[in-house]
Amino acid sequence: MILEVLSIGLIISACLALFTDEPVYSVAALAGTFLFTSLIYVQNDAAFAAIFQFAVGVGTLAVLFLSGEMLSDKPTKKTSAKKTAALIGIGAVLSLPAIFLSVSGATATDSNVSFGDALWNLRGLDVVLQGLVILTIAVGIAIVLYEKRGGGK
Repeated sequence: MILEVLSIGLIISACLALFTDEPVYSVAALAGTFLFTSLIYVQNDAAFAAIFQFAVGVGTLAVLFLSGEMLSDKPTKKTSAKKTAALIGIGAVLSLPAIFLSVSGATATDSNVSFGDALWNLRGLDVVLQGLVILTIAVGIAIVLYEKRGGGK
């Protein structure tokens, strides 16, 4: 039951992060997405993955928020309550499979590897690649900000 609630929160916060017009609300919803993802990792006994996800999420939010505020124009209109309610409704509809088609049961494969072990011992390359993607994004944003300030003349 807890996994389903976390899944619903994850999907709704992701929808709000994608489609909210105001940057502050979008970043807050993205923070919720990272938090729910970390809680799902904790629920599956992968505490180190949860800590990593949360730490990377906080760093990503800081870079995205600062660069977004510096590079974008301020929105002229605010997000309406109808749009926010519609986004929450769309997220709830998208999370219906998480409610009714639970994947937390036993699987047909016989594996003696826990989720945390599989994530850290068998998928280490994925973690390194995620770090490289985030580093590339940060360097790209720094270059764009340098060019915008006129330093690239």
